[in-house]
Amino acid sequence: MKSFFYGIEDLFVNVLFAPFDALRFMESWTLSNTLNWVFMLIGFVAFVYWMLELKKFNDNGEEDKSISSHSYL
Repeated sequence: MKSFFYGIEDLFVNVLFAPFDALRFMESWTLSNTLNWVFMLIGFVAFVYWMLELKKFNDNGEEDKSISSHSYL
């Protein structure tokens, strides 16, 4: 069983994380942070989409804005 877990370790450390090791030792700051820029872009796109959806529901008047809309209020 011990060799099974060492095999999983070897797979992740030497195979699946190898691209991250290559990114870590790059000389260029911009290229080494490419993955961070991709995640920031995905987050920004998701934020803009969510704001547009909220605006669409607000413009249609579908949102219940009454004070007693929730029982705890």
